[in-house]
Amino acid sequence: MTGLEWQNWAGNQRAHPTEFAEPGTVEELRAVVLRAETTVKCVGAGHSFTSIAVTDGTQVSLDRISGIESVVTDADGSALVTVLAGTRLKELTATLWDLGLSMTNLGDIDEQSIAGAISTGTHGTGARFGGIAAQVRALEILTADGRLLACSRQENADIFDAARIGLGALGIITGVTVHCVPAFALAAREAPATLTGTLAELDETVSRTDHFEFYWFPHTDRVLTKANTRMPLGTPLAPLGRLSSYVDDELMSNKAFEAINRIVTRFPAAIPRANAVSSRVLSAREYTDRSHRVFASSRKVRFREMEYAVPSESIPYVVREIDRWLESSSCTVAFPVEVRFAAADDIWLSTAYERTSAYVAVHQYHRRDHREYFTAVEAIARSVGGRPHWGKLHGLVAEDFAGIYDRFDDFRGVRDRLDPDGLFQNEYLRTVLG
Repeated sequence: MTGLEWQNWAGNQRAHPTEFAEPGTVEELRAVVLRAETTVKCVGAGHSFTSIAVTDGTQVSLDRISGIESVVTDADGSALVTVLAGTRLKELTATLWDLGLSMTNLGDIDEQSIAGAISTGTHGTGARFGGIAAQVRALEILTADGRLLACSRQENADIFDAARIGLGALGIITGVTVHCVPAFALAAREAPATLTGTLAELDETVSRTDHFEFYWFPHTDRVLTKANTRMPLGTPLAPLGRLSSYVDDELMSNKAFEAINRIVTRFPAAIPRANAVSSRVLSAREYTDRSHRVFASSRKVRFREMEYAVPSESIPYVVREIDRWLESSSCTVAFPVEVRFAAADDIWLSTAYERTSAYVAVHQYHRRDHREYFTAVEAIARSVGGRPHWGKLHGLVAEDFAGIYDRFDDFRGVRDRLDPDGLFQNEYLRTVLG
């Protein structure tokens, strides 16, 4: 934030709010909402690629409304942890570990606030595990008229079903109760492989691996696979050494990758060769560390991203169709295509609503035009019933979503009831919700 100018992490969204508020309590937040004359939008870490947080009215940061409020432990060692909405995932997971707890699953970055992560449908990977919103057991929401509503499966159940992935359209989440499990480590194994072999064995690999994902290097048959196995607390940890971590995760994955992208932006014809070289210098590595440290990684190279959830059985077709399109087009892509997996859930606007899902995420370096590539991939994903990630770029509008989500009209009914005058709306929400 510089003055009253804001931009997101990727640098593709900007806002010029008339007011920026950073309340320290829920009562201060209520006062901000009640005095607002135009729209009110919350902003967290700014990791959404869409304009979901953009407003020319009042922009609110919940960074000062953070921390753990309570921990209620069950006999099996799990716990219900109530967290204030502005708490960043990085701080939350570290504190949970000290309490002997872990979140069941996490995404691959942990800079987001807990409220922002659940509101946009942040997810990780693992065919038996849902996204972060699926771990939520209760929510507290500040509505446009200043009411503080509690919702759960037992209380205001329809609001709970809508608000777990609420896009910021229903009100401002002030607190979240998350179901946490006994702390666990992850034994990580990363290895290079071929796309052909990975797709041939995919069903078996995904079913027998707790958390599996792979990164395919476009214009090649090469992938990097990542398989994480859950290990009980007390398992001896063998984390990456400082030098190894710096070389692989900082020097190669960030600094060298940034340099490569700058070069190939000037000489895009070199991208297929660069990808072939990059994929072949990767070596296998194994390590064991605290679960949250393995789930999340550092992402410093800026990019644009689109991600679609598709039926899990269709992912080989989708990846092969992307490959065929790239071969037939003049488009070149230096960023790997990321493929992850998730269990079905019952959240109205979840990309995994009542469907075991695979996620295909495509990226383009921020200095290059992403539109042709993303449009082609979107058409492929939509052909198999794909649903776009709410916080990442896509070209869909409300009419499209009405045909994708069975409970779309129910969600809009809750929105209209809680925010009849559109205090929390903006251009993005009017486009995707109508």
